[in-house]
Amino acid sequence: MVDAEDRYILELRGVSKFFPGLKALDRVDFNLRGGEIHAIVGENGAGKSTLIKIITGVHQPDEGDILYEGNKVVFHNPTVANRYQIAAVYQQPASFPHLTVTENIFLGHPVTHPTTKRLMWKEMRQEAKRLLHSLGADIDPSATMGSLSVAQQQMVEIAKALSVNARILIMDEPTASLTRRETEDLYNITKKLRDSGVSAIFISHRFEDIYEIAERVTVLRDGKTMGTWKVNEITEHDLIKAMVGREINQLFPKKTVSFGRELLKVEGLYRIGYFSDISFSLRAGEILGFSGLVGSGRSEVAQSIFGIAPADAGKILVEGKEVSIKSPMEAISYGIGYLPEDRLEQGLFLPLSINDNITVSIIDQLTNRGWLNPSREYEISNKMLELLKIKAPGIFHPVSSLSGGNQQKVVVAKLLAARLKILIMDEPTKGVDVGAKAAIHQIMSDLAAEGLGIIMISSEMPEVLGMSDNVVVMHEGRITATFSRAEATQEKLMEAAVKVTRFA
Repeated sequence: MVDAEDRYILELRGVSKFFPGLKALDRVDFNLRGGEIHAIVGENGAGKSTLIKIITGVHQPDEGDILYEGNKVVFHNPTVANRYQIAAVYQQPASFPHLTVTENIFLGHPVTHPTTKRLMWKEMRQEAKRLLHSLGADIDPSATMGSLSVAQQQMVEIAKALSVNARILIMDEPTASLTRRETEDLYNITKKLRDSGVSAIFISHRFEDIYEIAERVTVLRDGKTMGTWKVNEITEHDLIKAMVGREINQLFPKKTVSFGRELLKVEGLYRIGYFSDISFSLRAGEILGFSGLVGSGRSEVAQSIFGIAPADAGKILVEGKEVSIKSPMEAISYGIGYLPEDRLEQGLFLPLSINDNITVSIIDQLTNRGWLNPSREYEISNKMLELLKIKAPGIFHPVSSLSGGNQQKVVVAKLLAARLKILIMDEPTKGVDVGAKAAIHQIMSDLAAEGLGIIMISSEMPEVLGMSDNVVVMHEGRITATFSRAEATQEKLMEAAVKVTRFA
């Protein structure tokens, strides 16, 4: 008799996947039990996305077998995977923003009359409402998807999975764009689904997710399985070592730097409906952290300084000279660069190559009388590829094919290539693995030591405390406190972030 511990609803045995110039998966083994939450972790480019695409039928393995309840199966396409009750929820919900919640839930499998095949809208709206209610989500089934928050859209995606009676739910970085409260709600919903018999594959770069929600964790590295452990039997330190293959002793390698001249000064910056009375300064060699809850106005301040959405009032001074910045091109001309939080929408040209994305901001420096110097262009791109350890077959590889962390590195490379004086980095390590985080932090520290001024916006308290020389805290569009590195603590930052401090 087979023990219940050995009964797997899904198994991958020796699965390999090849792409031109890349072995994405190399004889990977993975298994999932019924009613289990199983985490998969690994650095960006480790093979997690390819593995998920094989399980959901987007790709087929070149070697190895997939077993469903002990029987070999072939998922020729996503429709076949759906028939086996496999569904996925992604970090960026794959929904249609102009369609209603009900239409998104039943897209591809509408409820129709048994004889006339007429769409039964009333029944679908009622079922959508029931599914959302079972998740504790108070969402109008008639609302358009585009009107919902990211967290609400994820709830709809989970409801969609339940509408096809999913037995296996894949959750790919589901907490990356959520607030603390929304994350806790997602934890509770996932545990509730597990208790009802649904198995979940949970992919995350956040160790707190793994230790809070998963029973087992599998580590991938360079397309190979490094091992599977019970979560309560492996430490965070050993998990990191398994992921990166080496010790990471300094996640926050902050150098002590003597500040130089004042590079940027902001006085009374104001934008109607977003923020008011924003004043601060940034000096050469300084990393100025911006902390606060999502929606506090941090990103909006950055976008105004960079000219994406200019402020309505206030002053911006660059090296002591007042400037008027009405566009990103003007900001760049003053030596200001911006790494946006949303790299896909604002940071990259996805159809273009890595080379084109890195050099697009300095193309004028690479031309002479209208002629491009390709050898110089390729030299810069290859240097950035090596410096940032971007995992790709080469600089002409499409940036859309890279993992999230490597895409983030390309955005950073574009800033470094431009040789700017002031860098505004909005969530610079969002959605990247621990190895990539350490690399990006090291680059930030080195740039500050070279005399650049860096504004770092981050929702991660350890990052703010570990990398900032000074910290500005915002709440509801206002600065509520400013702390030096020595003064800043997690408790002080949180207190300033959740309520407006009254000053005499």
